[in-house]
Amino acid sequence: MGGGGQQTEPGGSGGGGGGGSGGVFTWEEVQRHNHRTDQWLVIDRKVYNISDWARRHPGGIRVISHYAGEDATDAFRAFHPEPNFVRKFLKPLLIGELAPGEPNQDRKKNAALLQDFRALHESVEQAGLFKADFWFFWLHLGHILLLELGALGLLWTFGTGWVQTLLTAGLLATSQAQAGWLQHDFGHLSVFRTSRWNHLLHKFVIGHLKGASANWWNHRHFQHHAKPNIFSKDPDVNMLHTFVLGKTQPVEYGIKKLKYLPYNYQHQYFFLIGPPLLIPVYFHIQIVQTMISRRDWVDLLWSVTYYLRYFSCYIPLYGVLGSVALISFVRFLESHWFVWVTQMNHIPMEIEHERHQDWITMQLAATCNIEQSLFNDWFSGHLNFQIEHHLFPMMPRHNYWRVALQVRELCERHGVPYRVKGLWQGFTDIVSSLRTSGDLWLDAYLHK
Repeated sequence: MGGGGQQTEPGGSGGGGGGGSGGVFTWEEVQRHNHRTDQWLVIDRKVYNISDWARRHPGGIRVISHYAGEDATDAFRAFHPEPNFVRKFLKPLLIGELAPGEPNQDRKKNAALLQDFRALHESVEQAGLFKADFWFFWLHLGHILLLELGALGLLWTFGTGWVQTLLTAGLLATSQAQAGWLQHDFGHLSVFRTSRWNHLLHKFVIGHLKGASANWWNHRHFQHHAKPNIFSKDPDVNMLHTFVLGKTQPVEYGIKKLKYLPYNYQHQYFFLIGPPLLIPVYFHIQIVQTMISRRDWVDLLWSVTYYLRYFSCYIPLYGVLGSVALISFVRFLESHWFVWVTQMNHIPMEIEHERHQDWITMQLAATCNIEQSLFNDWFSGHLNFQIEHHLFPMMPRHNYWRVALQVRELCERHGVPYRVKGLWQGFTDIVSSLRTSGDLWLDAYLHK
């Protein structure tokens, strides 16, 4: 019973989506429906039963299930460019609303902070900051293609000596890294007016220019944005027992006497198995396994076109084994670039179990910014504005700097830490945070 109304549960506690929309619920009642086969969530005070429909969710079952039993209003707005259109699919799932006496937010979420954030969201949307500059992304794509052509032209012009090969590998690694940032853009936002063309362009960049899978990336990355640095919900902090992160996990491992690796040395072996191996080994194996196990033949075909293009260009110059060695070295270089840039914003931040924080508090706890400069913007694909990117994932990156000051003022007004550091400090903080976590593990392992 909630707020004087009568509770109704169409279809049962774990049943289908529809059947009625007259239920009145308390937050306590909503929070009970957070199990794998029984999931409710709240958007703008409306209560939806997504238990069956979650499996058909276009963004994947996990990203929507992470919000089962709580308010998902801000996540819903963050990931859907046309919320009114998406609400048509939600309508059959509507089972009621929050009782009039219930607060807008569940648990201890900061309602005043969210109210101001939503007002900011509306103001930047009205200012047109969610509209992508078509030419910005076409020019970026052009500079990637020029890097690819420059690498090949260097070899055909000057031969395949060691100097030329190293320069070629550097150019190819740079083009791969920049293509990674570009596919990241197309995975988040709409550059074209039709979703069909955006979808096709994303497939082209991540598939044909990088040899990876768009669906694999979407499956991982949207979970990361929905619940960043949350164990069991953010795949980016699933280290498969290779590292222990944050302040809580190391102590838990230590108390349980778990020692898959000597974690007190993880800040050292990070240099051996982190940056060098993530893309060439772990990601490569995972991408292929995912495409085959899910029978994602479209993404597999796009990936094959990348390797056909690459080997047709470089086998005449290096032969089969030489071409394999070159692409392996390129992946090795790209992997270092990727790990340092993506992890400087997250690993040194709070990494915890689910605490059901409000959208802005959760994102600010898990992210930090790197100082702006022309080099930092280019080197990181504008992910030096990680805070703004996480708060507004559909905002094109060329507009992050336009909203950064307003976000900082909002955080200061509500006492939310807004962290900015230099690029080198961001890199060194990765290592120091791993060392701190390793020391916490060792202390708990030996003394608790």
